[in-house]
Amino acid sequence: MESIARRRWLQTAAAATFGLPSLRAQSPGILGQADFRYRLVPGWGVLDARTPVKNGHGLVVDSSGHLIFLTDHPANQVIIYDSNGRLVHKWGTEFPGAHGLSLVREADREVLFLTCLQTHRVVKATTDGRILEEWHWPASTGKYESESQYKPSWTLHLPGGEFFVLDGYGRDYILHHDANGRFVNAFGGPEGGIPHWGPHGGMAITPAPGQAELLIAMSDQQHLLRLDPRGGKLGEVALPGGNPRQIRHHDGHYFVAHLADNWPADRQSRGFVSVLDANFRVVANIGGHAPEYDDAGKLSRMRNDSPVFLHPHDLAIDPAGDLFVAQFASGNTYPLKFERV
Repeated sequence: MESIARRRWLQTAAAATFGLPSLRAQSPGILGQADFRYRLVPGWGVLDARTPVKNGHGLVVDSSGHLIFLTDHPANQVIIYDSNGRLVHKWGTEFPGAHGLSLVREADREVLFLTCLQTHRVVKATTDGRILEEWHWPASTGKYESESQYKPSWTLHLPGGEFFVLDGYGRDYILHHDANGRFVNAFGGPEGGIPHWGPHGGMAITPAPGQAELLIAMSDQQHLLRLDPRGGKLGEVALPGGNPRQIRHHDGHYFVAHLADNWPADRQSRGFVSVLDANFRVVANIGGHAPEYDDAGKLSRMRNDSPVFLHPHDLAIDPAGDLFVAQFASGNTYPLKFERV
């Protein structure tokens, strides 16, 4: 088994190889504000050359405390860690455009939903890699002339089993499926007022009994979009200076991974993670300046203030409240772990 020192050395060497600062050779101090303050854990999750990564896309924590990481490296696309950052298992070579990752409880088991941009499909699988079901491009909807137009970015799931596929890299439709996986309808898209490079990630929430809502990270649009399950608009949450890629919920708060603070104008601009309360008010920015609201309740433009992040794409929070971040286009970095302090 590799020593911690060896793993730290590997990460430092990788950073040097890709021309990046050695972000994990030493702790940068405390990130965040108020009750959401974190310290980077140097070297956590760094593996050897037998388990390479490319872009970091998805992260979830399962009921056993394992962190499941989705990357698009051709050698291995699903990497499973134990709580100490050691490799438990890895699988997957058939998802060259691996992008979205959702963990769903079904009766007595947990399953994964993965999206693949290059094979134009959504896949349901066991956590150890057995494919259970697949959904390919929805030709019958009449929304697409060819398979190449359909590039699903993420899936959103309601407790009863219904789910929604975001076509965030294709034609920006949202495709509703019932609990048996059957297609119900499609909404959004250009005729529904959904701009391109909009519905990237998100989650389905139940704010009250009998109510359901889709909360969507509208990436380049710098806001969260709130829709009912039929596509009716409920509102927007402005996140100026952000580029929201995914949303996760933990202990009454929403955590939003922002790819960068000036994307796409500056593709080397750095990102951060926002924490929102139950009323969708930003209460902290991890790796960014503290949020500021004026007297009218308008949020000022947010900015990165730390080199620890490059392009956060997804995040996960474990039961202890520790934070994990996956990064896109960041020099082939493994997941970052932050202890809450």
